[in-house]
Amino acid sequence: MAPPNQLCLVLVIFLSVFSLSSLSTSTIIPKANVSLSIPSSQLVENLCIGKAIQNCRFCLKALSTPEVIVAIDTTELGTLIMKLGAANAKATLNALKALNCCVEAYKYAILSFEMVSSKLVEDPRTANYDVAVIGPEIANCEKELINAKVQAP
Repeated sequence: MAPPNQLCLVLVIFLSVFSLSSLSTSTIIPKANVSLSIPSSQLVENLCIGKAIQNCRFCLKALSTPEVIVAIDTTELGTLIMKLGAANAKATLNALKALNCCVEAYKYAILSFEMVSSKLVEDPRTANYDVAVIGPEIANCEKELINAKVQAP
C-alpha cells in the first residue's frame, strides 16, 4: 500500500487534471446555459478563483485581455487561453534568442578589451581596430533586443 503522502500527491494531481479537463469541455455546464447565465468576465473569474490556480491575482491580470473576456463558454475560453499561452511563449523565446545574441556580443567585447590592453603598447594601430569592431557587435545586440521588443537597459 502507498504511503499517505504519495496517496495525497496522486489525489491532488488527479483533481488538478480533472478540474483542468473540465474547462475544455462543456459536458458539465451546457454551452447555452453558460452564455445566457454567466457573463464572459465571470468565466475568467470562476477559472481564476478555482482551487487549481495558485495565484488568482496573476490569473485575473493575465486573462483580462479583450479577446479572452469575450469568451462565451469554457471551451472557447480554454482555446483562447492556449492561444495566448502560445503567443507569450513565442515572444519569450524571441526575447531569449535576442539575449543570447547579446551574451555572445558582450563575451566578444570582454575578450577584445582584454586583448587591446596588451596590444596598446606594442601595436596601437591593431588595438584601435580591435576596439572599432566591438561597436558593431554591441549594435547588433541592441538591434536584436529592439526587434524582439525586449525592454532592457
